[in-house]
Amino acid sequence: MKENQNKEEQLNIELDQEIAEGTYSNLAIINHSISEFIVDFINIMPGVPKAKVKSRIILTPQHAKRLAKALADNVRKFEQANGEIKDYEQSTIPMNFGPTGQA
Repeated sequence: MKENQNKEEQLNIELDQEIAEGTYSNLAIINHSISEFIVDFINIMPGVPKAKVKSRIILTPQHAKRLAKALADNVRKFEQANGEIKDYEQSTIPMNFGPTGQA
């Protein structure tokens, strides 16, 4: 058996400067079909009746489930270190906002 087979394969991930700066979002709208989950990230500004999607991420159902688990785990760790995250805002966006998940 080769020595390389004993080591985990490493993934080299590059992060461009523009992407590293990030995009602020205070609303995420999630739709799905049988084959994909679509997550639209939006920045809503107070007093402005229109907002644009700033980023769209398309995931397989398996990756969406992994993301949900990873996010829940990170929220749990954050709250253990910093206390409970309070949810002060009630959503003013109807749950059926945007297109429905159709393939």
